[in-house]
Amino acid sequence: MKRLALALALLAPPALAEIPVVTAATATQEGAGWRFDVTLTHPDTGWDHYADAWEVVAPDGTVLGTRELAHPHETEQPFTRSLSGIAVEDAIDHVLIRARCNTDGWGPAEFRVDLVR
Repeated sequence: MKRLALALALLAPPALAEIPVVTAATATQEGAGWRFDVTLTHPDTGWDHYADAWEVVAPDGTVLGTRELAHPHETEQPFTRSLSGIAVEDAIDHVLIRARCNTDGWGPAEFRVDLVR
């Protein structure tokens, strides 16, 4: 009986990761830096599973800034948070945004934001 249970457990499909999804993002130049307003959604369930950060990534993969999210947002979905003072070289015409949750890690950096100078 134990072997049957083990065999069935091995055949079960893996649980799907619940990476936060970036649904919108804007970039505004402010003096020498940039402000990013990022909206994301995630099925936060409380402190045990929540979206805990997002970051701005250059096209070459360099992380330009990280916005830590200090608490779950289970009753506020989707939600928007900002990060200011991000230095972006003039040669960069766009950045990518990716988000992280405290149990499933980082999602792909795939939400493109074009920088209008």
